[in-house]
Amino acid sequence: MLSGLLLTPVVLAAQPATMVYRLGRDTAAVEQFTRTATDVSGDMVQRTGTTVARYRYRVTIGRTGRPTNATITRLQPDGSDMPTGARETRFTVTADSIVREIAFPDSVQRRAFTVANGMINFPTFIYGPTELLHALRTKRQLADSVPALGSQGAMNFTGLAAMAGDTLRLRGGPYAMLLRFDVQSRLLSVDGTNTTNKVIATRGSGGVDIRALATAMTPTGVLSSRETARAAFGPGGMVLVDYGRPSVRDRTVWGGTLVPFDSIWRTGANDATHLFTTRPLTFGAMTLAPGMYTLWVQHTRSGTVLHLNSGTGQ
Repeated sequence: MLSGLLLTPVVLAAQPATMVYRLGRDTAAVEQFTRTATDVSGDMVQRTGTTVARYRYRVTIGRTGRPTNATITRLQPDGSDMPTGARETRFTVTADSIVREIAFPDSVQRRAFTVANGMINFPTFIYGPTELLHALRTKRQLADSVPALGSQGAMNFTGLAAMAGDTLRLRGGPYAMLLRFDVQSRLLSVDGTNTTNKVIATRGSGGVDIRALATAMTPTGVLSSRETARAAFGPGGMVLVDYGRPSVRDRTVWGGTLVPFDSIWRTGANDATHLFTTRPLTFGAMTLAPGMYTLWVQHTRSGTVLHLNSGTGQ
């Protein structure tokens, strides 16, 4: 009897989860997903500045633990089809290629990409499929830099890099989120504190009505207004500083959620803070020629450092 039990394959039970991505007291997105031995499927809704975006996804898992097929479907908040634009993106993954199909109401665009053992990069706030990366990692397979195709067709990579303790950093996505998993490769938390997308989410049990949430959500509008400070000195002398005014939303600032210790901050919200001067400016031993620059702040436990960058547009 015991030997029979030992020979029975272990089947991964369905593991539903809900991740609520918050900026302080505000909800930015909600993702609900379920992972089984054969697939990961989920539903995600997010608030943007002008609209509420909803996505449904599914990833079929092959014997190797890697995806064999995936779909990402864009929906209206109530779950109905989008009337215009691309409705669904489909991926077929083989050992040496990924075929991507973008389905429109009247046509399908198809393209094949040559890539070995590839993965899929999903839109922001879809993090359920990272459980597949962690499962590969626990099997000591390559999981820190895996070729990956995005829904828009850009070849990139994805992966999990070890950080302190049981924390891993997501690589290859738009944001280097910090992720934590348990021994069953269940995603426990997502932390964007050290990125420009400063959402935080902790795993909860499934059962959220995504449709009801999506239909009740409203666009965020402008989260942090843009302001300009101006000063004049001498004939023709002018300095402008263009910056975003961060909305704190009950979050801690210096050494906290918004500006963690040792991070590089853009000295404001959204677009980087820009400085424009018509005259040379002196900062300590540094002299800036007339022109445009960006300002950054590095906050440490021993002090705060101002960085001036000749690059603009970040």
